Amino acid sequence: MNQLFSAPKGVPEYLPPESASFLAVRDTLAEPAKRAGYGYLEMAVFEETGLFVRGVGESTDVVGKEMYTFSDRGGRSLTLRPEGTAGVVRAVIEHKLDRGQLPVKLWYAGPFFRAERPQFGRYRQLHQLGIEAIGVDDPLLDAEVIGVADAGYRALGLTGSRLEVTSLGCAECRPAYRARLAKFLAGIDLDEPTRQRAELNPLRVLDDKRREVQRQLADAPLMIDYLCAECAEHFASLRAQLEALEITYELNPRLVRGLDYYTKTTFEFVHDALGAQSGIGGGGRYDGLMEDLGGQPLSGIGFGLGLDRTLLACQAEGITLGDSQLVDVYAVPLGEPARRRVALLVDELRRAGVRADMAFGSRSLKGAMKGADRS
Repeated sequence: MNQLFSAPKGVPEYLPPESASFLAVRDTLAEPAKRAGYGYLEMAVFEETGLFVRGVGESTDVVGKEMYTFSDRGGRSLTLRPEGTAGVVRAVIEHKLDRGQLPVKLWYAGPFFRAERPQFGRYRQLHQLGIEAIGVDDPLLDAEVIGVADAGYRALGLTGSRLEVTSLGCAECRPAYRARLAKFLAGIDLDEPTRQRAELNPLRVLDDKRREVQRQLADAPLMIDYLCAECAEHFASLRAQLEALEITYELNPRLVRGLDYYTKTTFEFVHDALGAQSGIGGGGRYDGLMEDLGGQPLSGIGFGLGLDRTLLACQAEGITLGDSQLVDVYAVPLGEPARRRVALLVDELRRAGVRADMAFGSRSLKGAMKGADRS
């Protein structure tokens, strides 16, 4: 008996006609980026492992637990991309895009891979659409990036999503806050793995979702209270611009995203109908990443929007997306002499821009009409 194969666990597949909704989410979220002057980047699906270790951060769960890493035939360590920003920055540096007009504005879409326990809204192969704006440190640009995401969600018709915003400071003000937070964490009861994570990057502990940890963090110092004058002014300008753009947001000083490169502006869109996996997209500024990866000391900001979770959010709100109708015309030839003539007519329709199909094979008229109904 031949073995039957199935898709790996944690890999969502979108089949017609339902796949039309997935495509509609992707295309709708991409449109505001195109209107804002972002050019499309088709980037590598796998990279040298060191790119993510250095760019994403050793203290993150992504690097420590979730990467699909393998050795190629030459003994090189490669990793399926777990996120988009590091690969985009690498491409900008390699192809010298930062030597021209700034900011460099790019958008991308595709699958990303994380070896984690599959559950509702959390997959091992996840799909994202992202943008990156590299080369200019300007709170107005931060507001544009957030606005592109907000416009995409509004175009989908989502009403239950919320935008949370904070600032994670910079290289000037974060060290003092980090030391204060580390001192606080040393005085509470943490298990050994969490204690080790706190030693690598104490901000990571704030991202811990366990209730017993969150209870102990109730009085933890918050970065937003220790911003330097420059970061405070940057964040105030961002908030003023969001309000001018009539983009509704909530201040969440405990917001810590799961990647180490974020500085200053950090944000996340959440949808409470998705339960524990409520984040549907987010991003922030990463002012030191270009230099860390061997490029110029240029700032950058971007986001990654989860297509899978956004689709789930649309379904939770009962939003119908996409055209699930496969064709406009379905031809059924009546008898053998008509089959070749019908095939030519279908081809003419397609050349004229009409979606057309026909009944193939020696199906009965009844079977052919059922095929027409399904199309």
